[in-house]
Amino acid sequence: MHEQTIPQPVRPHRPALEYNATVIGSGKVHDELLLLEVRLDRERFICEPGQYTTLALGGWEPRVDGLMTTSECWKSRLVRRAYSVSSPMLDPTGSPVDFRALDFAEFYIALVLKPTDDPPQLTPRMFKLKPGDRIHMGPLGHGTYNAAPVGPDDNLLFIGTGTGEAPHNAMAVERLRAGHKGRIAIVTSVRYRRDLAYIRKHRRLEEMFDNYRYVPVMTREAEIASPDETGFIGRRHVQELFSGGELFEPLGWEPSPENTHIYLCGNPAMIGAPQHDRTGHFVFPEPPGMVELLLHLGYRLDRPRKPGNVHFEKYW
Repeated sequence: MHEQTIPQPVRPHRPALEYNATVIGSGKVHDELLLLEVRLDRERFICEPGQYTTLALGGWEPRVDGLMTTSECWKSRLVRRAYSVSSPMLDPTGSPVDFRALDFAEFYIALVLKPTDDPPQLTPRMFKLKPGDRIHMGPLGHGTYNAAPVGPDDNLLFIGTGTGEAPHNAMAVERLRAGHKGRIAIVTSVRYRRDLAYIRKHRRLEEMFDNYRYVPVMTREAEIASPDETGFIGRRHVQELFSGGELFEPLGWEPSPENTHIYLCGNPAMIGAPQHDRTGHFVFPEPPGMVELLLHLGYRLDRPRKPGNVHFEKYW
């Protein structure tokens, strides 16, 4: 999902003309990961678990990296980007949160700062936000990435990389609250253990629901050796763990195309979304991603007017 500018320029000294929401919570997991809570001024945010909306800030706002805007055109415009809506997962009493009853939206945001001639315009500004700051937020959720096709007895496997976990948190908790009878699991692939922002809440849900599992996979850190920290997989990628069957032990069950829906969100290399060639056949990227692997195992890609049990959302 790429950053875009809203075409109409706004005055840098009058942001209230465009801002329609307030930051009510801003907590850094670490310097490169942020949990942000935003509440609309007058409207109630309407969104289904799994959907995304847009956030926007003016190009005149300060950046956490201290860089100056490289182009004059950014200084008088809103910069916006689509973000999947996450979930706080647990309410203040420790129970699974009612997503549709929330009067705010939670976002899980990563800051990527690499030397480039075209630095990101929005996320470095998001990391400067604090409670009480103003922002623009779309009033509605968008997209078809949701758990609507899933029956109450079907198994659900969510596989995400990094902040691609966000929509999975919202969908999984909503299904658990509804008394879903099938198995539900979230697999989250990150570089390091410190990138697992929601792990304590996932562990709490595992204690509450026998049919729920959370499996963290780390690509650059070894497995946790401490006896009180189990269920981690280190220095591996999801694709190889799934194809080799090693993912099934921590899951506690083996997914099957007969009764399982699989959701993929995050890095395109993990997803491996196909393109159509001139004859209408799928062409897959190299190296293979999860989509190609799953289709070879008998799963079906979910498409308009052609329902399937493999669903994906690309982040960039």
